[in-house]
Amino acid sequence: MTFTQADLLSAVERSPRLAAAHDRAGWVSLYTPDAVIEDPVGSRAHRGTDRIDRFYATFIAPRDIAFHVRSDVVVDQTVVRDVDLEVRMSPRVTMTIPAVLQYDLAPVGGRPKISRLQAFWELPGMVGQFLRSGPRAVPVGGALGVALLRNQGPAGAAGFLAGLRSVGATGKRGVERFLRDAAGGDEVAVRRRLGRGTRVTVGEHRPLSGTDLLALLAGGRCDRLIAAGRHVVAAVRTPDGEPAVLIADVGTRPFTIARLRVFAGPGLTGVDGG
Repeated sequence: MTFTQADLLSAVERSPRLAAAHDRAGWVSLYTPDAVIEDPVGSRAHRGTDRIDRFYATFIAPRDIAFHVRSDVVVDQTVVRDVDLEVRMSPRVTMTIPAVLQYDLAPVGGRPKISRLQAFWELPGMVGQFLRSGPRAVPVGGALGVALLRNQGPAGAAGFLAGLRSVGATGKRGVERFLRDAAGGDEVAVRRRLGRGTRVTVGEHRPLSGTDLLALLAGGRCDRLIAAGRHVVAAVRTPDGEPAVLIADVGTRPFTIARLRVFAGPGLTGVDGG
């Protein structure tokens, strides 16, 4: 079963609406029974309804979260959102977190449900922003630690902190250079920055040629870079102003792009897309 773009966007939009209403059961029901949440990417994944319910109890229930959407891109059965998350941790501590959210959807009972959420945002940056709140952050941090241990256990708390490790500034600089070369139309440099055998696709599966990739990126600009785990995510504007998101799996010693997923408008079809 396939769904229209409107169907998929409507399914995804229910997530921030139910989170804002603090509807725990409703929010958890948006996911398939075997769904996976990686939030942030690089931390330990939450698999299945019970773990997703515990995720909600830990990270969503105690706070107010507003989604400020910069753009949405729909490819196949996936919605990618470029957002700023406004997270009210307490009456005196509010943070703004740049993020890119990838929602993969699947049919359940004739309706689209989320089978995987990958939330790309920088945990080290969030921690730094949190600490700059000074003494106001102390009770909030203590409450988060208690919630982590109560709902996730010691292994889960350690799994969340694994999100502190990422390809960081080195990975972001490499992707920035790759995008700069592509924006300038330098095909030789673009191919050099891709690793041997790099798989480049539209969405998850449709192969994309180097020529079509360059055509998409030439003359464009990068609005945002996020490093999460082994990934660097780039929010891009094409020359005609349309949004696109690139998710690169990178190595840093030396810098290579081992895998590149491209999410862009319907004009980018891929090799087998017609």
